[in-house]
Amino acid sequence: MAAAVGIGWWLWPLGVETALPARGPAIEAVYATGVVEPTVMVPVAPRAGGRLAAIQVAEGAAVRRGQVLARIESADLEQAVQELQAREQLARTQHERSRDLVAQKFISSAELDRTRTELQAAQAAVRRAQAQRDYNQLVAPADGTVLRRDGEPGQFIPAGQAVITLACCAPLRVSAEVDEEDIARVSVGQKVTMRTDALPKQLFDGEVAEITPKGDPVSRSYRVRIRFSDAPAGTEGPLRTGMTMDVNLIVARREAALLVPSSALKGDVLWVLEQGRLHRRTVRKGVAGSDRIEVLSGLSDGEAVVLAPANGLREGQRARALVAASSAASGASAAR
Repeated sequence: MAAAVGIGWWLWPLGVETALPARGPAIEAVYATGVVEPTVMVPVAPRAGGRLAAIQVAEGAAVRRGQVLARIESADLEQAVQELQAREQLARTQHERSRDLVAQKFISSAELDRTRTELQAAQAAVRRAQAQRDYNQLVAPADGTVLRRDGEPGQFIPAGQAVITLACCAPLRVSAEVDEEDIARVSVGQKVTMRTDALPKQLFDGEVAEITPKGDPVSRSYRVRIRFSDAPAGTEGPLRTGMTMDVNLIVARREAALLVPSSALKGDVLWVLEQGRLHRRTVRKGVAGSDRIEVLSGLSDGEAVVLAPANGLREGQRARALVAASSAASGASAAR
């Protein structure tokens, strides 16, 4: 009796889970990470170092060209301007007196030329001092929005250190770093899909606008700038400067590709269940995603593939399907 039971179990078909391949899009892409940034970003910094007297705008404020954004202490420069203006006034008085004396022929015309030259030199000195004083007023070079302000009143600001950072009304863009191994697969005009954790339910489309010709030898990457297909200007809309973006640069897209669950493949081999028998198939793979893999050849529509095939399966082995379902895969995508 025990022998009969043993023979029964040996002859009983092996239970396997199966699924039918499905047709859907297969997308091959290069993966990168990027940051949302303004297309035009302008730092405003003093030409000469000094203590910050006041900041007159807040972050997020809209400013107009020529508007004063901040002031650096300039009491000494103001005094220098007043001193030179006094000298200019003296030179003007002397020149006017010389002009009257020349008209009365009390002095020569050479003396008039000298006083005219002194007046012109005094005027130039005043203009130079006024320009140096005005450099301590940080003004907006164009219309825009204040992205960032760095510094507090009383703080010493070195020459060239940005106090205010402006963004103009140009649309936002994404600046991404692409690994040097993948940059040959990226070109200007290439389509891009993007998402950010800050807006998990939204996908953003774009295209490659620029590729820097020189890579970074430290990070071994190239900077790629991406233009949004439909992005609002400035701070309008949900996107914000500084958001991190997951970027997929589309290399190839094939519609109606034959897709199978990733668990069905071990290397280039999968098993199909046909008329109660298992058959080993060597296939040629295409795009490999996290859940689905494209099969380019070696498999046909309607052939049930074995999910998570166990080791030790044999060609022609008897088997029965535990679950026979057609896959509802929407597509496969792979990013490097």
